[in-house]
Amino acid sequence: MQLKTFVEIAGWCGTVLVLGSYALISSGKLQPRSALYQWMNLVGAVGLAINSGWNGAWPSAGLNIVWLGIAILAMRRNRRLATP
Repeated sequence: MQLKTFVEIAGWCGTVLVLGSYALISSGKLQPRSALYQWMNLVGAVGLAINSGWNGAWPSAGLNIVWLGIAILAMRRNRRLATP
């Protein structure tokens, strides 16, 4: 697979994951603290950051790096709250 194809697939997968997680939260099918929601956001942000960075869309890449950081922090917080 060519690098350009990988970057495009990463971007589209990221888009589907971030929009899908938002739709699932908005419809009440997922809870904000669920691991699935956080993983969808984390992986989606990585895919979008790769695509944005490759294409020189730096504001979008920056947004997705922050989005990734938020997902990591939320996962750490949720893990800490779940530990007795």
